[in-house]
Amino acid sequence: MKPSRAWAGLCAAVLISTGTTVYAQSSVAYGRITAVSLVGQDTSRAQTGGALLGGVIGLASGSGQSGSNRALRTVGGGFAGQQIGRMANQRQAFEYTILLGGTQTVRMVTDEAGLRVGDCVAVERGSHNNLRLVDDSRCVSRPRPAPAPAAPAPAPAAPAPVAPTQEALQVANACVQAKDQLLRAETEQAFDLAERRVRLLCAD
Repeated sequence: MKPSRAWAGLCAAVLISTGTTVYAQSSVAYGRITAVSLVGQDTSRAQTGGALLGGVIGLASGSGQSGSNRALRTVGGGFAGQQIGRMANQRQAFEYTILLGGTQTVRMVTDEAGLRVGDCVAVERGSHNNLRLVDDSRCVSRPRPAPAPAAPAPAPAAPAPVAPTQEALQVANACVQAKDQLLRAETEQAFDLAERRVRLLCAD
């Protein structure tokens, strides 16, 4: 689902509202989900297996976060760390295998449910990882093989990956900033508000 201009405007407003804080630029790649499996709450297997960690699980583990964010969780985000850990323990985790651009396979373990094999998704990677359902046109597909000719023909070149738009990068960066604000929450009211912002800005 392609982000609307109104949605992009909302994300831009979120970016501006954070003031002068500087965030690392997220990268966005598109691919299709090729496998889905349930995993236990212990994410150590995912970490040692090289899978990306997203959703609340990624925040609870600290995986993929910068040193400043880890320090934030330890010093100023103690309350948030406890709340996030509780949420992670209450949610079912899923491991999604994604074929990016028809050439590279990555795995992400996240508590984001509802995605299926064949779905086109955006894999957002930065200080926090995120998986987002997107319009099917964002995923490249290899052409179906033609009947074998009498003489061998050169294999068709792999289609070029679809580059993310500026709007898609703004949406991904807004999600990162929302998760950073969640980690900063020091009261229940602030945490509830930040958690709603994460659900708004990080879901498809």
